[in-house]
Amino acid sequence: MREPISIVKGTRYYTVSADGSGDFTSIQAAIEAIPDPCAEKTIVRIKQGIYYEKLHIEKPMVHLIGEGADQTVISYDDYALKKFPDGEFYHTFHSYTAFIGADDFTAEGLSFVNSAGPGKDVGQALAVYVDGDRAAFRRCRFIGHQDTIFTGPLPEQPMNRASFGGPRDGAERRRLRQYYEDCYIEGDIDFIFGSATAVFKDCEVFAKNRLSNHAAAEEKVNGWITAASTPEDVRYGYVFIDCALTSNAPPQSVYLGRPWRNHAKVCFLNCWIGAHVKEEGWHNWNKPDAEASAVYTEYNSTGPGAGSRTGRVPWATILNEQQASEYTVSHILSGTDGWLPFS
Repeated sequence: MREPISIVKGTRYYTVSADGSGDFTSIQAAIEAIPDPCAEKTIVRIKQGIYYEKLHIEKPMVHLIGEGADQTVISYDDYALKKFPDGEFYHTFHSYTAFIGADDFTAEGLSFVNSAGPGKDVGQALAVYVDGDRAAFRRCRFIGHQDTIFTGPLPEQPMNRASFGGPRDGAERRRLRQYYEDCYIEGDIDFIFGSATAVFKDCEVFAKNRLSNHAAAEEKVNGWITAASTPEDVRYGYVFIDCALTSNAPPQSVYLGRPWRNHAKVCFLNCWIGAHVKEEGWHNWNKPDAEASAVYTEYNSTGPGAGSRTGRVPWATILNEQQASEYTVSHILSGTDGWLPFS
């Protein structure tokens, strides 16, 4: 390892290259080289290549920059049904390719891939587990099957186990904000899920077809795009603005979302919605009481799967113009510190 390229105006720079021409040959090695504590922002430039590694980032102000999401790929293949040496399962929250557990993280021009395979074979398999405030991604790709992106924090309690497992089990719950711009997100079951306030702007959200599975084919349910667990006292959950919802799944086979917790909040504004989305739009996850507390909304949807007041479930809402005007990036994410991503 060489010394970092430079520290200029309070910013530390590293280069990662698999061929040895940079400061490090692995991304995790660059992360571990950042001083702790570190007062400087760290920019890690990652040259093209496939980096087979499981990232764990708990240092703040890290900025990863690839050479394009089709050129710089971070890939790993852990999964929920995998076992530790003691026989315990990984479960969902040990399965990540990248864990991002510090504030002020940004990534640009990268792919985050979990290559473990379909959920029917391996269970949940996260591409990213994002558990920091002011996390921002631009021109990135997130590829998986079941549970592609987890937006922390964890809910207060698991639904059917004593503990969640994973790196933040039992940690204090914080209000976290995340931003995804011009990204591509691919999965099939609940593939965007969690408790954060997160804006998805100009993204393509691709629902994979999994109906070759016999049970799924009988149910005629290919998947669910979102499974939010927004805390009751948080105004915004997931907000999709100017996004395209695409798929190779059959028509009328995908739900926009279902509530992982009863106060889930999801909104689609000015989005193009493909024919794969079911006319009713939303599913209550067999929780009738969630129909009174979940906040599922749309505004100005277009495309063959666009919602209408008569077609969507009666407990979802089509916003009027005045209501929709409250869903701006700055309004949703600014908080008390005035955060504006990539400003």
